[in-house]
Amino acid sequence: MEKEGRIIKLIGGLYTVIDEEKNKYILKPLGIFRHKNIQPKVGDLVVFNQDSIIDLKERKNDLYRPMIANVDQVLLVNSAISPDFSFLLLDKFITLIVANGIKPIIIITKVDLLEKSLLEALKAKINYYEKFYKVIYFSAKTLEGKEEILNVTRNKVNVLAGQTGAGKSSLLNAIDSKLNIQTNEISKALGRGKHTTRHVELIAFGEGYIADTPGFSKLEFLDYQANQIRFYFSDFFELSNQCKFYECTHIHEPGCAIITAYQEGKILKERYESYKNIYNEIKLQKPIYRRDDK
Repeated sequence: MEKEGRIIKLIGGLYTVIDEEKNKYILKPLGIFRHKNIQPKVGDLVVFNQDSIIDLKERKNDLYRPMIANVDQVLLVNSAISPDFSFLLLDKFITLIVANGIKPIIIITKVDLLEKSLLEALKAKINYYEKFYKVIYFSAKTLEGKEEILNVTRNKVNVLAGQTGAGKSSLLNAIDSKLNIQTNEISKALGRGKHTTRHVELIAFGEGYIADTPGFSKLEFLDYQANQIRFYFSDFFELSNQCKFYECTHIHEPGCAIITAYQEGKILKERYESYKNIYNEIKLQKPIYRRDDK
């Protein structure tokens, strides 16, 4: 008898599939997948029988890092302090997430640890992002933001990503103590955390699913051209039709609406500096010559 379900775990070539009644099955894919060079992923919607995965449904998105498919949104976690908040890291993550056609939800953790005046100053800058993205402030101690996170993840397949040491696993444990996901303390010597997640797995979370995974931990732009990045800055894209030149890079051209908006304080200083950093990082990349290059 054939059934439909979703892959929620992959370990050692064995796939855990869950059906609509929340029954779980440990399966292997048919050999034909290997012959067609198709590898089922966590998040895939599949058709299966008691022995095997026999078919894959069409994917709405397909990520390589992390190896997961059919993601609805990414919960992008950055800490207010310990480690210090970084606008450049935030913007790098947002750029990669948007480039993959996925919605980012910004979560700022450890808000209870930051001095009130500093937190208010941070919020004043983060307010710029709230025009374009959902922003949630969270404390694992006071549970501020818990209901907002449960609401935004309801009936969604979510990926957890963001700054190392920002408290991603602590966030999950604070909201649902039954998860008991391993966490590590921040290394005071290094000023950063250590990865504690070893594989991609979809975990039942409230009324949705969440993947606790290293995710977009490698902030690399190896497959991108510098002139593509302007399309992934949503706030820039809205203004770009006012630029003098159609293919304006927003770096040095006269009559650039983005540069003018930045100079007039309409674009957050840190946001524009991030854009320039990412653009220049890609420009300085050495070309990659793949095996199939002629």
